[in-house]
Amino acid sequence: MTESALTDWRDRIYKRSGEAGMAVGVAPDAPAGPRASAGAGHVTLEWEPVEGAIGYLVHRGASAGGPFLTTKQPDVDVPAVPGTRFVDTAVTPGETVHYVVAALGTMDLAGPFSAPVAATPREGGDAAVAVRVNAAEVTRPLPRPWRAMIGSEHLSHLLSEGETGGRPIGPELAEALRLTHDELGVRAVRAHAILGDDLGVYREVDGVPAHDFTGVDRVYDLLMGLGLRPVVELGYMPRDLAADPSKTVFGYRAIISPPKDYGRWGDLVQALVRHLVDRYGLREVAGNWSFEVWNEANLEVFWSGTPEEYFRLYDVTAAAVKSVDPGLRVGGPSSAANGWVEELVAHTAGSGAALDFVSTHTYGNAPLDWRPVLARHGMAGTPIWWTEWGPTPTHFHGIGDGPFGAAFLLHGMKSAAGRVDALSHWVASDHFEELGRPPRLFHGGFGLLTVGNLRKPRYFALALAERLGDHELAADVTGDVAGVEAWAARHDDGRVGVLVWNGTLNQAQAGGAPILERRVTLTLDGLPRDRYELTHHRVDAGRSDIQGVWAALGGGDWPDAAQWNELHARNTLDHLHPPAPAHPTSGTLTLTFDLPMPAVSYIELRPL
Repeated sequence: MTESALTDWRDRIYKRSGEAGMAVGVAPDAPAGPRASAGAGHVTLEWEPVEGAIGYLVHRGASAGGPFLTTKQPDVDVPAVPGTRFVDTAVTPGETVHYVVAALGTMDLAGPFSAPVAATPREGGDAAVAVRVNAAEVTRPLPRPWRAMIGSEHLSHLLSEGETGGRPIGPELAEALRLTHDELGVRAVRAHAILGDDLGVYREVDGVPAHDFTGVDRVYDLLMGLGLRPVVELGYMPRDLAADPSKTVFGYRAIISPPKDYGRWGDLVQALVRHLVDRYGLREVAGNWSFEVWNEANLEVFWSGTPEEYFRLYDVTAAAVKSVDPGLRVGGPSSAANGWVEELVAHTAGSGAALDFVSTHTYGNAPLDWRPVLARHGMAGTPIWWTEWGPTPTHFHGIGDGPFGAAFLLHGMKSAAGRVDALSHWVASDHFEELGRPPRLFHGGFGLLTVGNLRKPRYFALALAERLGDHELAADVTGDVAGVEAWAARHDDGRVGVLVWNGTLNQAQAGGAPILERRVTLTLDGLPRDRYELTHHRVDAGRSDIQGVWAALGGGDWPDAAQWNELHARNTLDHLHPPAPAHPTSGTLTLTFDLPMPAVSYIELRPL
């Protein structure tokens, strides 16, 4: 681990690079009709939607008069939820809790609190949940927000000839990206630092700029060979073009400075984009690629300039991209924690710069809903891309390596489905070196896949979502629901798949909470056949859980050769029960099973 990079990161990660201060916000009304219901180990809050809200903030208190404190957790960058339901599992059974809810018009503009409501969570009870799916009632084509893109370490890492844990970095990173394409349906990859000096794109000789895209060609050719396309994040700054090359981030010292010459920056972007169009073809680049301006410039750790300098960079960059061809896609602000979204929208309305998509990031929660803001600015229908998202923004945290990450991932994807055009998991692989290369096999890496390309529970969860059919089915969940959710779909060949998971946003319960375990009764109606093969896959502690396998083998830093072989042999998507025949009665089949928290079940019926 690069200790100086890690220390610098921790010192600066929550510092803003400045206040943009140009957006016109609309204060939303207080949510109406708040109601609280108690269950075993939880309180569920619901309220009526507020026009123009992008999300809602929930506060809790010990009495109706407050004080009311945020429900934000230390490792969650945006505590607001996008919908009109919040499940609080950070409660003590038998102790009454009071809540108020406020709507968000923008990230920095919350409306007044609702009237307070209260409930007293129970110690226990029947903890029964009923899930009902109608295989004959299609609601819509199944949205798959994970397919649009996935994150990766900077793509020059694909060229690495080094090793981590005795495993080859470049080939394994390439294989990880290939797996996401082949097994998860991912179409594109977003990564930092394509303009970094390790790829040699820019230098000045006697004060004269020289461009060299040979390194870029190597990594993009590799990516194309895997069946993937790049989301070209335009950054960071080449040393010879930086106003202050001493301003850096990460162990590989990416330069976060504005350019010393915006004209030369625009020329570099234009030359790169023209080169890509010449190499890969206009139809390919305009149809499948996109260009994103910088990364998280609203944080000091990623941008040493002012907000005004970023917006100038955006304008120059967008103009350079469009100068090659107006049909090329460019967008931003690629911001941390929902920042600067409305500010960029308002800025481009004045500057005339193109904004073909809006992109931002969040961690530890489902993404908010920016559609009302875009509609208010006359931009309804503009694609919304969350180009980074995951269970934690913190390196080496560990929250996502077990089954908690699987349930979290499905909660976010289902929440985003149909309202977000891309929800890009950060990242594909634990071959990652921002703050130092992995010190051990399970180190809290961001990847869906470990070093060695072992599939984590998060990977299996996404693979199960990808296994769903193209026709989403109506699914109702009732009872002492807590964190139980369901997602169902049908294939053209008659297969029916139902995902049921039990999770929480409360990271303190990531290792499990017996009080939140549920007994699920799943009823499938409208089945047209009288014979099916039933399979029931499970992700939980002890099943489809490679971290648990490694612990059972004794753990430690890195496996030896024999342990690698055993880990790969046991890195399977496991069954709760062996596949068996199923015979619906009058088109209905009922199953009952226990669902721990956290856990994921996938039930599939295949016609026989």
